[in-house]
Amino acid sequence: MSASTATATRPASRAKGDRLVSGLSHFVLVVWCILVIGPMLWTLLSSFKTSREIFGNPFGLPAEWSFENFINAWVSSEIGRAFLNTIIVVGFALVAVMLLGAMCSYVLARFSFPGRRAIYYLMLAGLTFPVFLAIVPLFFVLKNIGLLGTLLGLTITYIAFALPFTVFFLYAFFRGLPEEISEAAAIDGAGEWRTFFQVMLPMAKPGMASIAIFNFLGLWNQFILPVALNTNEANWVLSQRLNAFASAMTYQVDFGAMFAAVVITVVPVLVVYIIFQRQLQGSVTQGTMK
Repeated sequence: MSASTATATRPASRAKGDRLVSGLSHFVLVVWCILVIGPMLWTLLSSFKTSREIFGNPFGLPAEWSFENFINAWVSSEIGRAFLNTIIVVGFALVAVMLLGAMCSYVLARFSFPGRRAIYYLMLAGLTFPVFLAIVPLFFVLKNIGLLGTLLGLTITYIAFALPFTVFFLYAFFRGLPEEISEAAAIDGAGEWRTFFQVMLPMAKPGMASIAIFNFLGLWNQFILPVALNTNEANWVLSQRLNAFASAMTYQVDFGAMFAAVVITVVPVLVVYIIFQRQLQGSVTQGTMK
């Protein structure tokens, strides 16, 4: 075999291998999409059906596209009230933890002072602390300060548990930002606060968008902390109300309303994920163009 023939054979075999890998990757991706999207579509269709339709024709279309199940789930099971409580708690906790986490990680990443490494490692230690071990101490702490069963007490608890991961995640972003930018801002007369909020924080927008998605998903789906610490039924969040809704239907099950309640719970998560994903993609695109 001549050298030219061997040279022509190698690109051909390489192209064949690339096509095989690409085809296998697309096949795995299609299977994964079916496994993820399939149950979501089935839940959405079931939310428009009656219990008889769900068991009689589980994979078929509903006979009538009615929002009666959503109305029953929103009013009868008090999902609406729990939805509002969840929005309040998660909204305030997310804003606070993003602000405090960004400020803390910026100081730890950009400034040198005694005890900086100790503070950072304590933050990392908070990631390894199981939430189950903190339930009983938190219960008595919130009870002693009069915040047990209140939305404020649950919000403060959410902030405390989300802060270590936020600091750990954003630390690398602020650590990787070039020193020349902050020095240029200082030369232009910007103070530390202005440099942080107007220069450095916008540059960390991809990291802020990513950690906002993680924090929102974790706080929105939180179950252990609300069940143990949110003892006032008037202040129940969605996870507690859904659990009570399913438990109350032991003898008279309205599966249509139950699926509708699940859809109501999932929709805000999808909306927030889409919003922050677009911001993340836009930030990355702008960074590559610069």
